[in-house]
Amino acid sequence: MSSLEELMTKAKDLHTEGHSSGQIADELSLSVDTVTWLLTQGKAGIAAPKDVHIDWTNVSSNTTLLGGISAMMLAHFEAANEEEEGIDTVVGISVSGVPIATMIAAEDGLNLAIYHPSKHNPEGKIGSISGNFSKVSQKRCIIVDDCITTGNTLTEIVNYLRRHKATPVGICVIFDKRGVKEIEGVPVYSLFTIKRID
Repeated sequence: MSSLEELMTKAKDLHTEGHSSGQIADELSLSVDTVTWLLTQGKAGIAAPKDVHIDWTNVSSNTTLLGGISAMMLAHFEAANEEEEGIDTVVGISVSGVPIATMIAAEDGLNLAIYHPSKHNPEGKIGSISGNFSKVSQKRCIIVDDCITTGNTLTEIVNYLRRHKATPVGICVIFDKRGVKEIEGVPVYSLFTIKRID
């Protein structure tokens, strides 16, 4: 089975289990457009989007390795911000950013907030902060996720935080597929930049 066939099978299996296209995109570190293509592949007129699949399950499924990645992300952010930024809260983007954000918050004794992006909301296009974790109003926040694919979710959360009187001071990700330095004026700190060469 080719890696493309494996991705199609994984996408279809997740869809059968009830995952939305947005959730499948997060699970497979792909754009929603790519997931739509994987689920409908074979229908005439739909061209394959340009995307890169990143399988980091060997790290994400191992708490020791995940702790190492989280420590690297925090060290990268702190090295780039020698002056104390006064961070109050780490905001993890559901689902993949949550374990990383949890480890970073625990390492520095910070509050933890969880953001549910709009692409996970089948009833509308509104994202939200979980009521079971830290509030973000009046907080200085770093945003944590595994991967920047299109940047749409990160743009959404930056705007959400600002509307709720929070100050986003950095975006920390493992993988950046876009090669961006900032999103909506907030600096991006990525461990790896992924570039597709055609």
